[in-house]
Amino acid sequence: MDGFCGLDPDPIETMSKNWKPDSWRNRDILQVPEYGNAAALAEVEATLGKQPPLVFAGEARALRAQLGRVAEGEAFLLQGGDCAESFAEFHADNIRDTFKVLLQMAIVLTYGAACPVVKVGRMAGQFAKPRSTPMEEIDGVSLPSYRGDIINDMAFEPAAREPNPERMLHAYHQAASTLNLLRAFAQGGFADLHQVHRWNLDFVKSSPQGTKFAELASRIEETLGFMAACGLTSENVPQMRETDFYTSHEALLLVYEQALTRQDSLTGKWYDTSAHMLWIGDRTRQPDGAHVEYLSGVENPLGIKCGPSLDTDDLMRLLDVLNPENEAGRITLICRMGAEKAAEGLPPLVRAVSDAGRKVVWSCDPMHGNTIKASTGYKTRGFDSILSEVDTFFAVHRAEGTHAGGVHFEMTGQDVTECIGGAQEITEEALADRYHTHCDPRLNASQSIELAFQIAERLKRQREETAADQVRAASVG
Repeated sequence: MDGFCGLDPDPIETMSKNWKPDSWRNRDILQVPEYGNAAALAEVEATLGKQPPLVFAGEARALRAQLGRVAEGEAFLLQGGDCAESFAEFHADNIRDTFKVLLQMAIVLTYGAACPVVKVGRMAGQFAKPRSTPMEEIDGVSLPSYRGDIINDMAFEPAAREPNPERMLHAYHQAASTLNLLRAFAQGGFADLHQVHRWNLDFVKSSPQGTKFAELASRIEETLGFMAACGLTSENVPQMRETDFYTSHEALLLVYEQALTRQDSLTGKWYDTSAHMLWIGDRTRQPDGAHVEYLSGVENPLGIKCGPSLDTDDLMRLLDVLNPENEAGRITLICRMGAEKAAEGLPPLVRAVSDAGRKVVWSCDPMHGNTIKASTGYKTRGFDSILSEVDTFFAVHRAEGTHAGGVHFEMTGQDVTECIGGAQEITEEALADRYHTHCDPRLNASQSIELAFQIAERLKRQREETAADQVRAASVG
């Protein structure tokens, strides 16, 4: 059974005797907004606490099991979506187009890896963003920084920048609508492999990536035709007409996360029902901090962003706190070193985790460490730098004998111009054409598919090299 997270469960002993959904409030905390109206905040928290869960315990357990296969080298993780979801850009077409691109990327990667691809979206909850400074100054005027639509508005005005707890309710309802549509897409026939040609977005079709994907889609359709002749169709093989799709976001705004924490009536364990998977950001991963304390008590699969400032001792402490039983599928280490620092910063972490026998998913986030400021003033990321960090990620795991298990991208199905380079050859001057992000620059659909093909080639090479190693080992034995 899936499991229902009850609102008023009987007291059941949980994994941690000292942990409670609000025990994080006794710890030091970073990246929190200052709400001016405590009564209004409490009222919103109480309202959220009575709302239905957005996801269910059984779904989170299913994702954890699939990530366990990734940790064992039997699957690959694709995690992607918006930098920061916004209220203004909320539209069914935008959700559909991002889902389409993730399906395309997954098909391309499946072909390269010849193994299942676990699909996790940065969707239906990625509303809050950490900031490097609490205040922003423009023309001598200083206002609170924009922290995402769940907290305040990006308009540089005093009233807009004031943290408003009512925005959490807006975020909850938008997440519920997004999840409803994603479930319909994943299970209602839209993801049927026989529809593979229809996933190609109009503005991508004429690009080299669109042409390449169309060729791949034709090969898939030929294979499906052969399978149909053998009696295997989407009518009798559900895996051909539907797919598993999960959601994730950074667990940053803990008042929101706590309000959506429920105790599963089947197991007695606690789950954060705001998403299937949560991650801890590079700025809030203090082992004794509030964010780590909160996530230590929920059973969702967790991600830890690993930047160049993370040392091996702190990483091992985090694994001790968040995964004391060393269960495969519980922890995904999302490495975000930057192209210039990955070769130096990643190997010590991989070696320490491997030597300690810890079961983790290794995933590469080649976006956050490669943000630069263009000469035109826009924040951007270079396609070559993104691909360079991916290459280093695969090379390090090849050298260490570990599994390069996944990738994590900020991307969109929209035809934006936010990242430079790629086959489209987007220039710094072209960034102004369609620069729509509310926070950090995202890959557009064409760049995302291009990157998927590049990674697929590396996955195929990794698979061939592993097979060759096994043949050599067998011959020596």
